Amino acid sequence: MSDPLLDVENLRVSFATRTGIIEAVRGISFTLGRERLGIVGESGSGKSMTGRAILRLIRPPGRVEADHITMHGEDILAASEARMRQLRGGRVSMIMQDPKFSLNPVMTVGQQLIDSLRAHEKLARSECRQRAIAMLDEVAIRDPERVMGLYPHEVSGGMGQRIMIAMMLLPGPEILIADEPTSALDVSVQLQVLDIMDQLVKNRGMGLIFISHDLNLVAKFCDRIAVMYAGRIVECCKASELHKAQHPYTLGLLNAVPDLEHPRPRLEVLQRDPAWREALSVSARS
Repeated sequence: MSDPLLDVENLRVSFATRTGIIEAVRGISFTLGRERLGIVGESGSGKSMTGRAILRLIRPPGRVEADHITMHGEDILAASEARMRQLRGGRVSMIMQDPKFSLNPVMTVGQQLIDSLRAHEKLARSECRQRAIAMLDEVAIRDPERVMGLYPHEVSGGMGQRIMIAMMLLPGPEILIADEPTSALDVSVQLQVLDIMDQLVKNRGMGLIFISHDLNLVAKFCDRIAVMYAGRIVECCKASELHKAQHPYTLGLLNAVPDLEHPRPRLEVLQRDPAWREALSVSARS
């Protein structure tokens, strides 16, 4: 891939415990261009850890190591904490899974949007307010001026997720990491949120890392898919070629997807194979 927005080589995340070192991410590599990259896998496979590690949000006793993590050629691991504060939310943003735990319950929506923008740009409060209202309108929130005065507990789950998207996109990042942004939403709201993100990626030329458990959803929404198991990328492919998957773990995930037209008498049990843990990581590069 020429001139990727993000280049990750041999990323490792580990935690020192009383019983030894726990490896959460075991040497994964991938690049991200102006595209939608889906990362899928079961809980504990290292998906969210990967997103947090890119932003250097892993706290002690966690340890992040890599041959390199570069954003437009800038070494993230070598950047100072002050520089990372500029990059987080400025050039790369992350949407957390549940807006109820990401929005400050004692601040209005408007206060939080304005503060997030002023943290990266020196603008008058009135101008920040107008940009925040325009962004709420862009993510399909009705009556954005009224919503600016609401508190997080006064909005629905779907609206809260759209507010989080608006907050993360206000400073104009080039990379958006979405950590299961639709898992707590009903199907109709899921489609609305996905459509909003799809249009923003296309219109702004952004790169999107979409983290999810839902293999079907990722296959329909993303351009490429990386499948994670036990902290490693075991398979990667174009989303349109997911049906050609060959790794037994990916096949097991596909076979576990319910089929309403041809219901199975019982779901297939995915047997854990120790050999998978020892397999070399697949490099998710196009």
